[in-house]
This record gives sequence, structure tokens and C-alpha cells, in this order.
Amino acid sequence: MSGHSNQTGRLNLPFVGIATFGKRPYCEDWSRIDADVAVLGAPFDFGTQFRPGARFGPRAIREASTLFSFGHAGAYDHEDDVTYLPESVRIVDLGDADIVHTDTVASHANIAAGVRAMLEAGAFPVVLGGDHSVNIPCIDAFEGHGPIHILQIDAHLDFVDERHGVRNGHGNPMRRAAEKDYVTGLTQVGIRNVSSTTRDGYEAARGFGSDILSVRQMRKLGPEGVIARIPDGARVYVTLDIDGFCPSIAPGTGTPSHGGFLYYEVLEMLQALSRRHEVVGIDLVEVAPDYDQTGSTATLAAQILLNFLGFVFHARSQGQVPG
Repeated sequence: MSGHSNQTGRLNLPFVGIATFGKRPYCEDWSRIDADVAVLGAPFDFGTQFRPGARFGPRAIREASTLFSFGHAGAYDHEDDVTYLPESVRIVDLGDADIVHTDTVASHANIAAGVRAMLEAGAFPVVLGGDHSVNIPCIDAFEGHGPIHILQIDAHLDFVDERHGVRNGHGNPMRRAAEKDYVTGLTQVGIRNVSSTTRDGYEAARGFGSDILSVRQMRKLGPEGVIARIPDGARVYVTLDIDGFCPSIAPGTGTPSHGGFLYYEVLEMLQALSRRHEVVGIDLVEVAPDYDQTGSTATLAAQILLNFLGFVFHARSQGQVPG
């Protein structure tokens, strides 16, 4: 039956039905992805070093996204005078990668297989974490689909090489990315205060060419100023850790860090990015809903993702960026 909100079909209110992302169609067969955007859950949190629970992130983000499932004809933004995400932008939900408890290698391989399937189908990948280690298989999957520059929005640098033999936990993803010959650079924004990476990690990141900015440095530059630092012509992949936001608005995360971004700061960076660069994918990680009984962290995640997708596909439709 149609899920369209009109006077003849079903009303299909947000609290009715099965909670796929944005209440978009479910695509169970990853060999038959026919869409502009594909959403994959990566409910893996064995890489956490403090509070677990991000395995429930994909489910919570999907549930929250139903709030924004009205208006399949698109979402009109009066400030921009644009209708974002019209019906012509086809979004499907692939469900979740299969997670094998305590087995990081197998679980990450299953996540990578999902992202590869999306890329091979020509769909824009959206991955719902999960802890930040799920970025590792996401970037692995871009082999042969580069070059890419990574924009990371996060409280933590995540540039640890190895800690007690662990190379693929949630403190390692940006170091693993930097090792890829198809990753041309990193822009790491929101990094602040007491962090998980030692000074030599920062030096290693800068040695690779990483541009590291704190929240206060970002505020001095402004959203446009931050994005202007990304090299012209770069194809950009975004990894968004929900703890990049202030825990006053995003408490549902494993490693909260005060002094983070507010909603419009991140939204405006992502809008500026969409206008200046070809954007090739996003993972949004570290939503651990059980630490936030209000559900606002998951709502923030869903709202940011849907707005970002609107920006990306509007820019493409206007011919503003290649892609």
C-alpha cells in the first residue's frame, strides 16, 4: 500500500507501521539496490572503551526518523526557499549488517560488504553506527572508489595506532583511514579538551597532513571558513560522531565531552560542504540511546542525516558540484 500522505491513500502517521529509515522502502536483497541513497545499520559496539550501547543506535535513529516521514513529496525549507528530498530522490533501507558477537573481524567484514554493495549499485551510502570503529570497514569498502578526503566531526581525534594490541577499536579509525592510499587527507573538527589521543597521535595526524580544529577554532572561522580549508576538488566522505555535539543536546553517547557543537553549527558546515564539494557518503556513529531517556539524541541524528541528504541531492540537482 502507498505510504504517501494524501487524501486517498493511508495517512501513515509516524507511530504507525515498521520503522525503516524515514519510513522508506526496505531492500532485503543487497544485490538489487536501485536507489539514490541506501541506509545500512551497523549495530556494532565491541570497540568501545567506556560505556557500551551504541549497538542500539541504528534502531533508535530509525525510530526517531519516523518523525520526519511526513511529506514524501519533499520537505520545504522557507529559509532556503527549497523543497528538499523530493520523490525523485529514492531512498531505501537495507536493514543491518550481520554482527557476530565478540568477533570484530567478521562483523566489520559484513559492514564492508554492505557498503561495497551500495557503492557498486551507485547509491549514496549512509551508515548508522554503532561505535566509531564501524568507520574502518566503511573506508575499507571505498577501495577502488577513491580518492576521498574525510571530514570528521567529533570530540576525539581517534588517531590511535595500537593500544594493547587493539588496532580496530573506536579510537583507531582515523589512523586506519590515513593508511589508505586513496584517502588524500583529513579535516578533523570539534576535537577538544581531555581526549583519548596522546600528543604523539596529534603529531602523527598532522604529519599525515590532517587539519585539526577545536570547537572554538571552528567558531572563529565559521562554518564556511572551515569548509574552505578542504582542498578544492576533493571528494568528501563524512564521519559524524554524535559526541561532536554538546552533551546538553546529545547525552545519549558513550563518551560525552562538554563544550561541543550545537545543531546549526554542524548543519551549516554540512550545507557548506554540500555546496562546495562532491560528497560521497556518511557514517553517523556513537548514538547510545539508553543514556538518553528523552530520545533527543536519536532525533538529532535523524534530523541531521535527512537535512544533509537534502543538501547533497539539491546541490547535485542544481549542478553545483560534480556527482
